Amino acid sequence: MTQPATAAQKETPTSAAKSARGQQISRRLGLRWDVRSLSLLGVLVVLVAVGGITAPDEFLATSNLQLVLTQASVIGVVTVGMTFVITSGGIDLSVGAIVALASVWATTVATQEFGFAGILFTAVIVGVGCGLVNGLLIAYGRLVPFIATLAMLASARGLALQITDGSTQIVAVDSVLDLGARDAYVLGIPPLVLIFAAVTVIGWLLLNRTTFGRRTVAVGGNAEAARLAGIDVRRQRLYLYLLSGLCCGIAAFMLIVLAGSGQNTNGNLYELDAIAAAIIGGTLLSGGRGTILGSVLGVLVFTTITNIFALNNLETAVQQIAKGAIIVAAVLVQRRSMPGDA
Repeated sequence: MTQPATAAQKETPTSAAKSARGQQISRRLGLRWDVRSLSLLGVLVVLVAVGGITAPDEFLATSNLQLVLTQASVIGVVTVGMTFVITSGGIDLSVGAIVALASVWATTVATQEFGFAGILFTAVIVGVGCGLVNGLLIAYGRLVPFIATLAMLASARGLALQITDGSTQIVAVDSVLDLGARDAYVLGIPPLVLIFAAVTVIGWLLLNRTTFGRRTVAVGGNAEAARLAGIDVRRQRLYLYLLSGLCCGIAAFMLIVLAGSGQNTNGNLYELDAIAAAIIGGTLLSGGRGTILGSVLGVLVFTTITNIFALNNLETAVQQIAKGAIIVAAVLVQRRSMPGDA
C-alpha cells in the first residue's frame, strides 16, 4: 500500500513552483549575479575600506569620491564599447588613439567657432568614422582585428600629432567648460558620471535585451555557426566597431569637458585599461560571453586602486604591478570556469 503524502511532501511542488517563478522573474529583471561579479564587488568594498583606513580624511571626502567616479566615467564609456567588441571575438587596440584624435579635432579653432554642438558633433563623428574604417577593414577587408586596429592606432596618433603640432589646444567655449563645473552637478553627481550611467544602461539593454546583443554573443561563440543560422557576420562586426568608435567619440567629448583642452597624448593606454577592465569583469577574451556590469565594476576597481595609490604617494610602478596581478588572477579564474579545464 502506498503511504499517504506527508505535509512536507505536499508542500514541495508549491515550493518548487515558487522557486521556479522567482528564478523566472530574476531572469526577466536581469538580477542574476554570477560569482565573478560578486567577487569584484567584494574587491571594490575591500578597496574602499583600505582607502578609508590609509587616508580617511582624503579618500572618504565627497570631492574625492566624485573625482573617482568622474575619472572612471571616461574610460568606462570606452570599456562599454570594448566589451561588445571582445564579446564578438574581436579586439580594438585603437580606442585610445581614436579618443586622442577626436579630442584634438574637436578642439581646433575652426571647430570651436561652432560652439558646444560643433565640438560634440565633431568628437562623435570622428570616433564613428574611425570605427567605420576599422569595421570595413576587418569585416570586408578580412584583416585580423589585431593588425587593423594596430594600424589605426598608429595612424590616429600620427594625425593627432600633426593637427596639434605637439601643442595643447585650449577650449574657449564656456558652455562646454561649464559642464564640468561644480555648479552643473545634479544632486551632487557630476554630469560626466550621469553620461557614463546612461551609456552603461543603454549598453546593458543592448547586449542583454536585444537581437543585436544575441547576435554579438553568437558571432563570438562560433562565427561559422552564426553564419549558418542566418546572421550576417560581416555586417555585425562592422556595427560593433562602429559602436566602439561611437563610445570613443563620446569619451573624447567627456575628456574635453574634464581637461578643458585637446591633446595628442589624450587616451594614452586606454586600450589596455579597457581590455583589462572587461576581462576582469568576466568578458571572455576568446569571445562568446560578455558582461557590461562586470566591465563597469572592473573600471571602478582599477580607478579606485589608482586613487588610493596616489593619495598614499606610492610609486606608479607598484600600482602597475598590482593591476597586472589582478589581470592574471582574473584570467586564471576564467580558465578554471571554462568547461574542460582542469
